[in-house]
Order: sequence, then structure tokens, then C-alpha cells
Amino acid sequence: MDNCEDIIPEWLSFIKGIVDSEDLPLNISREMLQQNKILKVIRKNLVKKCLELFAEIAENPEEYKTFYEQFSKNIKLGIHEDTSNRQKVADLLRYTSTKSGDEMTSLKEYVGRMPEAQSSIYYITGESKEAVVNSPFVEQCKKRGYEVLFMVDPIDEYAVQQLKEYDGK
Repeated sequence: MDNCEDIIPEWLSFIKGIVDSEDLPLNISREMLQQNKILKVIRKNLVKKCLELFAEIAENPEEYKTFYEQFSKNIKLGIHEDTSNRQKVADLLRYTSTKSGDEMTSLKEYVGRMPEAQSSIYYITGESKEAVVNSPFVEQCKKRGYEVLFMVDPIDEYAVQQLKEYDGK
């Protein structure tokens, strides 16, 4: 099994490794393997372990910045594809904002900085940070003291449509 989509989801396609399991029978046809419940358990555990490792990397901002620069598209694809782990994957997202400057901020940090009067997460999508930073929408939000996330990756729009809310916002 060189490329087994049943073992690891597409959004984690950058993960390479070997899965050794005593639970899988040696003589097995492809059809039987596709319907094997053990593969579903292996897949679930692999995704869980990957998310734990990503969260561990996220504890070190410099390491996570390097990781995120290389694999942010995969993580955003995970929001779109993995409904059961959507909240955990959302914790891994990072964006620049009106208050973060050139640094990336997580949704958790953003929600923590929100004024009490603000009930929603504000974001703007566009082709580049330069294109969205001077938007009239951003100016109005700044006047009210609201932070705006800059989503400049084409996949961001799809990810946000799937996420719908974060931490009740």
C-alpha cells in the first residue's frame, strides 16, 4: 500500500511514514481492505496524532511559523474536508490582522483581544495584504476599535465558509 487514501486524509498528504499493524490480515483482497474497520480506526488515530503533534509545534511560535508557511494550504484544506476535527484544525489557523502587524495571529488570540461589544469575527478577503489593508470596510472597523483578519489566500474563503463560527463568534 504505497498511496492509501483510506489511511490518511488528503489534507495530511504531506505526512510520510510507515504504519505497522498486527490487526490487519496478511492475505487480503483490495475490496476487503476497502471495507476494513481496522483501517478506519488507524486513520482516526493517525489524524489524532498529527493534530497533537501540530499543537505541540504551535507552542513554539518560531517553529510553527516555519511549519505554517509550508503547510498552511493543507491545514486550510483540513477545515474544508475534516468535519469531525474542524475545531482542532481551526486552532491551527493563523492570519495577519490590523493589530498584529506582520506577525500571524491565531483565532484564539483574536477572540481573546475582542472588545466585549464585538460579537463577530471580522475578516476581509483579497488578493494581497496590500490590496485589503486600505479597504473602506477595514477603516470603519478600525474606527470602532475592531480588529480585522486579512485572508489573502484563495483557499481562505472556502475554509471560512466551512468553519462558520469559532468559539461562539
